[in-house]
Amino acid sequence: MKRVLLSLALALAACGQNAPPDKGYGANPELGEREGGLPTVNPARAVGWSANGAPTAPAGFAVTRYAEGLDHPRWIYLLPNGDVLVAESSTEPETGGGVVGWIRNSVQRRAGALAGSANRITLLRDTNRDGVVDERHVFAEDLNQPIGMALVGRYFYVANTDAVVRFAYTDNAVRVPGRSETVLRLPHRDADNGHWTRTLAVSPDGAKLYVAVGSSSNIADNGMPAEEGRAAIWEFNPDGSQPRIFASGIRNPVGLEFEPSTSVLYVVANERDMLGDNLTPDYLTSVRDGGFYGWPYSYWGRHVDERVQPQRPDLVAAALTPDYALGSHTASLGLHFYRGAALAEHYRSGVFVGQHGSWNRSALAGYKVIFVPFVNGRPDGEPEDFLTGFLNDRGEAQGRPVGVGEDATGALLVADDVGNIIWRVAPN
Repeated sequence: MKRVLLSLALALAACGQNAPPDKGYGANPELGEREGGLPTVNPARAVGWSANGAPTAPAGFAVTRYAEGLDHPRWIYLLPNGDVLVAESSTEPETGGGVVGWIRNSVQRRAGALAGSANRITLLRDTNRDGVVDERHVFAEDLNQPIGMALVGRYFYVANTDAVVRFAYTDNAVRVPGRSETVLRLPHRDADNGHWTRTLAVSPDGAKLYVAVGSSSNIADNGMPAEEGRAAIWEFNPDGSQPRIFASGIRNPVGLEFEPSTSVLYVVANERDMLGDNLTPDYLTSVRDGGFYGWPYSYWGRHVDERVQPQRPDLVAAALTPDYALGSHTASLGLHFYRGAALAEHYRSGVFVGQHGSWNRSALAGYKVIFVPFVNGRPDGEPEDFLTGFLNDRGEAQGRPVGVGEDATGALLVADDVGNIIWRVAPN
């Protein structure tokens, strides 16, 4: 019966390839129509890259393999000495959940997302900064689905799925010493942890850290008590003291960084499923202290989701509208404000977003890295494709982009957790 349901869902997705185009992009997106019926299940089947395959960048750029043979590389962090750290972790199969959980696992497996999580951070060193990695070391291991990384003072912080931990750090070290110290426990469910990624940001003065914690379900399916402390961005001191919810109502906040010119915190977030192909858009937004962004009661500001019961009109009335829509079901995860000098001036005021790609839209969306231009510290203009070609001509996923960063030369780095590659994009 499970296989019949999955086959039926995939067949229904194939029948919907002529869905209307998604206009849910930019500061004033056009929201699609709500759709009913069975949810669409349509992940791009993961096939990996050929020996000489690579994604495509705009004219004037070269794309090379900075590192390959990794194990689900998800996130990238540049140390002050130029070493690049890569967090290797993956989605774990859901236990329980009945037929829905089985279908979710099947979808994730088809998309190349399920595997034994490496639970480590790898250090890549390019000693002469020629764009070729000369040394590779296991920097930290025995972690728990690590994603976010940050160096603050003499400590190196890691955001595991269940806690923020830290290690003592020594300049130019190729491995952290000893055991980690737990700084802050995070909301976590053993049986079904839902959105498991945890990313970190550090305030420009280094006085505060921020960690993003996604919801455990689509729309509080297990009740709001199961979502306590989730769908939120937490603020805390470097020693873990004075933790508080900085912003809430963000279904799955992932990429988290401060905009360099204004020192305003920004996040990319994945919105809810099962409302239709073009509802509701993922988004990029500045994060207001104390702000509430609607989840689960409303989306894109005050558009009420009637599926959620009981309703909370008081919270909906206070819901903030995000700054910039990134398209429905694009799974926008990576976020990086470019700080280098290697790329053209055009890219030095704006943000790169890694779109992991849709799994529940009849026509595939995402599967690329886009650039969103900024003017005066705010998103302004149309999104621009920057790194494409992750889907082949048959609609299969050769790779899926996640985290975005840069190396010490200012070249852009992109983590591809299906290709198990870090791509480097630099001017010719």
